[in-house]
Amino acid sequence: MSGQTSPIRSLPSGVFSIIKRSIRGEDIDLTTGSLRTAVILLAIPMMLEMAMESVFALVDLYFVGHLEHSSFAIQTVGLTESVLAVLYSLAIGLSMATTAVVARRIGEKKPAEASRAGGQAIFVALILNSIVSALGVIYAKDILLLMGASEESARHGERFTQIMMGSSIFIMLLFLINGIFRGAGNAAIAMKSLVVANVINIILCPLLINGIGPIEGLGLTGAAIATSIGRGTGVIYQLYHLTSGKHIIRIYLRYLKPRWSEVVSLCKIAGPAVLQFVIASCSWIFLAQLVAVTGADEGSAGYQTALRLMMFFMLPAWGLSNAAATLVGQNLGAGLLDRAEKAVFKTARYNAIYMLIVTAISFACADLLVSFFSNDLEVRKVAKEAIYIMSTGYVLYGIGMVLINAFNGAGDTQTPTWINLFGFWLFQIPLAHLLAKHFNMGPTGVFMAIPIAESCITVAGVILFRMGKWKSIKV
Repeated sequence: MSGQTSPIRSLPSGVFSIIKRSIRGEDIDLTTGSLRTAVILLAIPMMLEMAMESVFALVDLYFVGHLEHSSFAIQTVGLTESVLAVLYSLAIGLSMATTAVVARRIGEKKPAEASRAGGQAIFVALILNSIVSALGVIYAKDILLLMGASEESARHGERFTQIMMGSSIFIMLLFLINGIFRGAGNAAIAMKSLVVANVINIILCPLLINGIGPIEGLGLTGAAIATSIGRGTGVIYQLYHLTSGKHIIRIYLRYLKPRWSEVVSLCKIAGPAVLQFVIASCSWIFLAQLVAVTGADEGSAGYQTALRLMMFFMLPAWGLSNAAATLVGQNLGAGLLDRAEKAVFKTARYNAIYMLIVTAISFACADLLVSFFSNDLEVRKVAKEAIYIMSTGYVLYGIGMVLINAFNGAGDTQTPTWINLFGFWLFQIPLAHLLAKHFNMGPTGVFMAIPIAESCITVAGVILFRMGKWKSIKV
């Protein structure tokens, strides 16, 4: 016995070895070996990546929340993020389609074709973003007013919104290139690019917002500049790894030249994927506008604070659910249908556990979390109420995310699009409007509509996933 290693004693070293591998980053064959190990190798960097993405908004929210006229500043950051959610939808939808195609080609052992698919996706992203970015810069103030901001808030936030929309190409490329690496099974590169971007943002935010020494602070505008520089630096880091030849994916400049058959094929998958996220994000825009109208500036600021905190916890769950997309894509490419299905159930179980922990933290620490981002008592009161109500559905949110990403990873982007259309626009929005205005519940009614609708969406996802249509999708 003395010459043998106890399984119990070897467990910590095995866990640490997996964590070390996941953070270091490597090209992994996800079609063989332990599914549990595969999920963990993908999940850790993917969760950290999404956590880093949410840090951008939280850092901005923290520093602008302590400015003079902080309610205007918080509202501007929140409403601009809500508008950027449409851009996020384009970026995430395109990246999900790219992940599905890249993962399928990797599963088929065709890395060169996977790299070409990534190049075509970048070409499509550049075209789409140029249009959205131009409209955002030109109509920044009008967008804020349309979202329900007061004239004074819109005037304070116009420059912030212009800079964020003008530099949105960095958002698009961050999501898209990370989607390429995720499809290839190397999620660590995606995580590290967000770490680089956040470090730059955290350093620059206080300097540009508040100033230093004789240099006068730029206030809200400084937050936008810091975030843009940070994200731009992250994209440079991505491009280095994408073109260096050190990984299974390597994109040459010639891969960006459009191959219209491939572009059309990618867009057929990306179209519904983009639409499903546009449907979801536009519903959040409507809810934000409804809260702003029924709850005034303080109610809107409180809701935006709660929403940013919710996203901070939800994005890692989304990152974990991304593991299902990669595993499904690669295993379908290898013809391993049962393994693909088992990967989804295992990922859903882990995500439910994570969201249960988040629920407990939200109920126990809501007051502390909210007080960190605002000194306004009325804003804090609304934010706490929103957190308490929205967190009741967190566990079901987590399961639903995995199912949505499983469909997308299989290339079945139409199913979650229909789920989102019915769940958000034909149920959540009418319910929120009914509770907020007809029953005079104001923002509270909006908060209640969110977990109710999300829970129904998850139930629909479970039913459709078990029907198995996703297994027959060709990519």
